[in-house]
Amino acid sequence: MDKGHTLPQDIRDLRHCLRMKSKYAILLVFVVALVIIEKENNIISRVSDKLKQTPQSLMEANSTDPGLVLSENGSLLSLSELDSAFLQLKSQLQNVTLQLGGSREPAMAQEPRRHVLLMATTRTGSSFVGEFFNQQGNIFYLFEPLWHIERTVSFEPGGANAVGSALVYRDVLKQLFLCDLYILENFITPLPEDHLTPFMFRRGSSRSLCEDPVCTPFVKKVFEKYHCKNRRCGPLNVTLAAEACLHKDHMALKTVRIRQLEFLRPLVEDPRLDMRIIQLVRDPRAVLASRIVAFSGKYETWKKWASEGEAPLNEDEVQRLRGNCESIRLSAELGLKQPAWLQGRYMLIRYEDIARSPLQNAKEMYRFAGISLTPQVEEWIQKNTQAPQDSNGIYSTQKNSSEQFEKWRFSIPFKLAQVVQSVCGPAMSLFGYKLASNPETLTNRSISLLEERRAFWIT
Repeated sequence: MDKGHTLPQDIRDLRHCLRMKSKYAILLVFVVALVIIEKENNIISRVSDKLKQTPQSLMEANSTDPGLVLSENGSLLSLSELDSAFLQLKSQLQNVTLQLGGSREPAMAQEPRRHVLLMATTRTGSSFVGEFFNQQGNIFYLFEPLWHIERTVSFEPGGANAVGSALVYRDVLKQLFLCDLYILENFITPLPEDHLTPFMFRRGSSRSLCEDPVCTPFVKKVFEKYHCKNRRCGPLNVTLAAEACLHKDHMALKTVRIRQLEFLRPLVEDPRLDMRIIQLVRDPRAVLASRIVAFSGKYETWKKWASEGEAPLNEDEVQRLRGNCESIRLSAELGLKQPAWLQGRYMLIRYEDIARSPLQNAKEMYRFAGISLTPQVEEWIQKNTQAPQDSNGIYSTQKNSSEQFEKWRFSIPFKLAQVVQSVCGPAMSLFGYKLASNPETLTNRSISLLEERRAFWIT
């Protein structure tokens, strides 16, 4: 017989058997793959609970009934029969997956975890604006955690020291956004014991640190420098706080200790973080007027010069003011240039605009951050932007905001306003703050010192 045309019967039988075994192997691989998928979706843990409710037909599909794969004499089924059984099993296993809750398509897609940094300077209204995020239950909010680093690590202003401080702040920020709150233990004085501390700066300004389960039972005779506002809690358990951070949908952090936007690039590019940076600015004349009241001892020379005018104003003080304005301006200019690494991740907003229309601008900030605004935030804004005039302390977050934001015009001497305008002119121009040419213009509320601007954010 010609071997080129006809193979021996035993070889043909062997090839046929190998083909069927290969097909059977594919079936086994598919079943194993489905089981792995089910395990990844946490389905296996629920199988025992659902098994009693599974229809009999589905139980049969997962049984070891030999009729699915073997004929009466024990030989392999034909390929067509195996194909049919294969498709049937695939369909039935998919039905089982759906009945056990293993669908990969949720009814509503959950928002991705966002990390929001509110970047400001002192007396710009950042505590008030930070409450927009603090009041939302699914956001873990931290109030000025970098205060501990500033108090512990000594850096002189300017030059290499300024760069060094920025790098330390940035690295601590990264760990905090990853919910590694233990990083703060290295800077809290005195050092926490067993991850417990009563010295977490302004703990009461972070709702997440004062709610269950972070709020542990109150401990008598334990001194607490910083305590919760509306309830008594034991010393802060850093472990519980870190776990609570991980269980929240989003995280937000407010700081007045980050000035250079460019140093934040590694955080923005970190694939573990979905960063959104909101830079809050305020009229520098208003900032100075507020600082003179809040930090009176540090501004004695300013007040003395404004009232007496005999000795010249300290040049170091003027240069410090100039440096603050320039660092804010340079960061804002970088953000507004829309470099690729900041696309969709930078927003510039003025405090004055927020004060005039708090709810509208809160919605803008949440829309920028990609987070849904909840009714509890809206309620807080409505309640806390209509406060009586006499209820506003220097650190209060309750304000009659539409009236409050221009009070500085009647408290700052025109001489000081002129100094601010001379050294902060470029920043004021960029942010849309008009110059006052005389004392009458400064105190005349019918003359607006604001150019109409909309919040700048890159889409």
